[in-house]
Amino acid sequence: MPEAWVYILRCADGKYYTGHTTNLELRLAEHRSGEFDGWTRHRLPVELVFAQEMPDQDQAFLAERQGKKWSRAKKEALIAGDWDTLRWLAKKPKFRK
Repeated sequence: MPEAWVYILRCADGKYYTGHTTNLELRLAEHRSGEFDGWTRHRLPVELVFAQEMPDQDQAFLAERQGKKWSRAKKEALIAGDWDTLRWLAKKPKFRK
């Protein structure tokens, strides 16, 4: 199976972009050059702040879709590797203590 990646970029305006790819180095080069036509093109430069290898492209796609729905706080906890905060943020607000 081909390797696949889910990744998060921090854009020049401070916003995050979540994506997936089978070639992380190529995709980053495309984002950074503005060659990748899309959301990041007008938010250059971009910085890779998180990347995780996934078992296959389907799993990477599912992780991207899930990550796009996450709050900024949740993405920042993931980027920081702060698993306690990430678990806390995953709870519904009424169950957070």
